[in-house]
Amino acid sequence: MRRPAALALRPGEVAFSAWLKIGADGIVRVQVPRQEMGQGILTALPMLVAEELDCELALLQFEQAPVDAVYANATMLADAVPFRPDDRGWLADMARQTQYRFAELLGVQATGGSSSVRDAWLLMRHAGAAARTMLVAVAAKRWGVEATACRTERGAVLHDASRRRLAYGELAADAAALPPPARVALKDPREFRLLGKPQARLDTPAKVDGSAPFGSDVRLPGMRYAAIAQCPAFGGAFKSADLNAARNLPGVAAVLELAPTSTSPAALAVVADGWWRAKSVLDGLKIEWSAGAALDSARQREVYAGLLESGPARAYEAVGDATGALAGAKNLIEAVYEVPYLAHATMEPMNATALANDGRCELWAGTQAPTLAKWFAAKGAGVPSDRVTVHTPYLGGGFGRRAEMDVVVQAAQIAARLPGVPVQLVWSREEDVQHDVYRPMALARLRCALDAGGAIAAWHHRIAGQSCTQGLTARLMPAAASDLMKDKTVAEGAYDLAYAMPNRLVEHVLAHEPVPVGYWRSVGHSYNAYFVECFLDEVAKAAGKDPFEFRRAMLAGAPRHRKVLETAAAMAGWGRPVAAGEGRRIGRGIALAESFHSIVAQVAEVEIAPEGALRVRRVWCAIDCGMALNPAIVAAQMESGIVFGLSAALHGEITLKDGRVQQSNFHDYEVLRMADCPRIAVRIVESGWEHLGGVGEPGTPPIAPAVANAVFAATGKPVRRLPIRIG
Repeated sequence: MRRPAALALRPGEVAFSAWLKIGADGIVRVQVPRQEMGQGILTALPMLVAEELDCELALLQFEQAPVDAVYANATMLADAVPFRPDDRGWLADMARQTQYRFAELLGVQATGGSSSVRDAWLLMRHAGAAARTMLVAVAAKRWGVEATACRTERGAVLHDASRRRLAYGELAADAAALPPPARVALKDPREFRLLGKPQARLDTPAKVDGSAPFGSDVRLPGMRYAAIAQCPAFGGAFKSADLNAARNLPGVAAVLELAPTSTSPAALAVVADGWWRAKSVLDGLKIEWSAGAALDSARQREVYAGLLESGPARAYEAVGDATGALAGAKNLIEAVYEVPYLAHATMEPMNATALANDGRCELWAGTQAPTLAKWFAAKGAGVPSDRVTVHTPYLGGGFGRRAEMDVVVQAAQIAARLPGVPVQLVWSREEDVQHDVYRPMALARLRCALDAGGAIAAWHHRIAGQSCTQGLTARLMPAAASDLMKDKTVAEGAYDLAYAMPNRLVEHVLAHEPVPVGYWRSVGHSYNAYFVECFLDEVAKAAGKDPFEFRRAMLAGAPRHRKVLETAAAMAGWGRPVAAGEGRRIGRGIALAESFHSIVAQVAEVEIAPEGALRVRRVWCAIDCGMALNPAIVAAQMESGIVFGLSAALHGEITLKDGRVQQSNFHDYEVLRMADCPRIAVRIVESGWEHLGGVGEPGTPPIAPAVANAVFAATGKPVRRLPIRIG
């Protein structure tokens, strides 16, 4: 495999491939092609190399891989085809393979879709095994013995018969000069020493001592700082402000008007010798903006209700005759559910630093898509993309938000107008909340018919909402945006259920709004799991059955799902009564969701005070991600996903009035506080590396329905709208 030109070498260091280097000191430096945003990828991916290389983690360091097509994430794009994950038919497989090859040719380096480990599983193991084979070959030649007589252990090659030992650092220069082996033998998972066992995260020390560089930590000689105000009304434009007076203020380097682009609205930016000065000057400009689209959340709900009733729908699953079975049903249950727009609200505000000069641009940005950042920084600075250098520091929260290019384009635009001056653009929290690319607002109507035995005979799930994929395409490739695209994300978690139902129809009605929408942690699963799992509790009650047993009975043909559900229920002691305090109601709810090839079940326990205050006391979580490469990281990601999902279930809501977002900061767009965090228990259910799944997102989808179902159990009233409100 070729070595990228941008792969820098230290003195005494050699590259074995695009994936790893070894120095004369024996230090192995693994190139990590995905971005670290808290999910532990800087530990998980190096573990793959270390396992096959027979190298201790103590002798290993990670480096962020340069931007290069060799690091393309083909798995992420292959997963986007609109087929059930368990569909292994020729058409589904051909579509995946075609998409995979296209992704390789496109060469987009990106992090998302909980795909990092699955994409790297063979690539990085092969890289480690190839380097080990080359090191053994050199040692065997030096000793005059057969390579088969040698073995590797803890960063060294050993010849037991003569008790000789050579460290990798002593062999690296000669070994790297060999042609890579055409074939290598990978370890049997039963031989793993590192994988499958808890390992300390490699990025923790730097994050604890404060030396870990995030995007907003970038400091360059002569740097200036930019604050920005974007048109607050969707579709509006800049009208007026006294820009000349601001340009003459002390410390101000520039006051710039930025024209709208496909990635961002019209904006004004102030560049100064400090960010707070820039922000203060910006606040004093008294900017006038023109009115935009007449958007109102209450009106949107009415429109979406109409779409549910009679809008043109596209079917994502049609098995049997659900329409006919429902038409003649005697026992029919129906409910309509709603979720609002949601912001990402990453803890680190959106930021990017750019330097443009002499037809070149250099960018520092915590981005989930370095390849796109390279292309769009070029667009913003007006230079060829091959004259752009991208540096990728840590991301202070991603969740899909940092796959967007708005802040990158703006930073490059500003830098291009101040040649030779590095400029760091940082959005305020208000700009972040009011100019996000939101998780779509969606409504769903579910209808179900029960047979004489209380089992589901027919199921119809109809969803109305915007398309994240169409939204992203319109921003990044406007000419390619089209309603013809079938977007898997709008129906994922709805059309790919493991529950046995003889007649099923799942369809989506596409809504068009000027509100930008994008990928939010777990994407469509985040709301479809809520729709499905809450409705199942209502159906179970109508059938007079326990919610856990009702689900369990439909999973006879899905043993992995059934085991995960049973594990979560056993952890929580499902079925045993829970004591409640005086005047307080206690409820437990259960939910199951498969997403990103992992299966997660959660049980939530809630307490409702007499005045209606809701507290989530406990959450039990079981996950089957196939094989847990690092169980400590898997457990941490489940906890992270639960907390993220609880913020949305209990508080999250973006509303519109007069074409603008009404929320602006954490006082009115709340997130879960530490004092409100429940006790969380996680158990991993192993099913083998053949079922390898992601862990960054699958912890989020089940938590909202688990809590909502717990409230339903405690109050007898179903929760059909998020965020949850008691009373």
